[in-house]
Amino acid sequence: MRLPIGSTAVSASGGNAELIGRIGSGWLPISAGTMTLDQAISLLDDSGRDEYVDPLLRSAVPSSDEDAPRFTPGEAILWRYSRHIEGARVVRDDAQGLVIWIPSGSARLESVPADGRRPREVSLDERFSVPWKMQESTWTGPGIVRVAPAGRPWSIWFFRRPDGTPDGAYVNVELPHRRVAGEAGGIFSRDLVLDIWIDAEHPGAQDVWLKDADELEAAVAQGRFTAEQAEAVRVLADHAGAEFIATGGWPLDEQWDEWMPDAAWDLPVPLPDSSVIDSARRRSGRSSLEG
Repeated sequence: MRLPIGSTAVSASGGNAELIGRIGSGWLPISAGTMTLDQAISLLDDSGRDEYVDPLLRSAVPSSDEDAPRFTPGEAILWRYSRHIEGARVVRDDAQGLVIWIPSGSARLESVPADGRRPREVSLDERFSVPWKMQESTWTGPGIVRVAPAGRPWSIWFFRRPDGTPDGAYVNVELPHRRVAGEAGGIFSRDLVLDIWIDAEHPGAQDVWLKDADELEAAVAQGRFTAEQAEAVRVLADHAGAEFIATGGWPLDEQWDEWMPDAAWDLPVPLPDSSVIDSARRRSGRSSLEG
C-alpha cells in the first residue's frame, strides 16, 4: 500500500521530507503562487555581489544566451555551486541544456564546518552561522548523470544503486546557470537549499518528495535568505513541478537514469592545476554569509 499524499518522513540525508505528489497525478502547491518565475529569480540572483566567491563569475554568460560558451562531449569542466567546485565530464551540450557525467572518485572542493564536523552533523539552528573552511574530497558511490536545462533554475541528478539500477532523480533548486570558457571552464550556480526527490519505483507514477523545507526556514532565521527570498525558492520548486516533474517531461523521459559511459569517460575527473582552484582552496569564513 502506498503512502497518502501529504505523508512526512526523514530523508536519507537526515532532512525532513513531505510526499507532495506523483508523476501524472497532481501536486501539492509549495508556494503561495503570487510571484512569477522571473520575479523569483530576480529576488535570488546575487551574481553582482562584491563578496561573491569567484571572480570568473564577472565574465560568465547565462547558459541560455546565444554567445554562451559550448562544451565538447568528453571535455572536462567544472561544476560550481558558490564555494563548492566539482570536476565533471561533458556528455552532451546543446540549446536544450548541458548533460554531464561525474565518475566515482572525481575531485571535489567544498566548504565544511571549520571544527571538523560533517555539514549534516551541524544542528539546523546553527547550520548557516558556523565558521567554515575548504576541504578536498571525491565523489563517492556510483557515478551520476546531471542535467542543467538552459536558463532554468534547477538541475536534475540521476542517482543509481551500486548494481547500476536507477535509484531516483534529485531536482536541485538553484540559480540559472552561467558559463565561462578557458582552463577553469564550466558552469556557475548557487544552491537554494530546497530539493525535490523522485522515487525510482512505480515507473510513470513515481512518488515525488519535497526535501529540506525545515532547512530553508533555518536559512531565513540565520539570515541567509529573507522571508521573501524563501518564498521565491518555493516558487522555483513549483515551476519545476509544473514544467516537467508532474508530467514526467524532459529530461525525465530521456532514460538518463540508465545511461552509462564507456571506460574512457568513466575515469575520475581531477580539478585543474590553476590559480582559480589554488585561490578557492585558501578560502574560509565566519558564517555562510561570509566569503
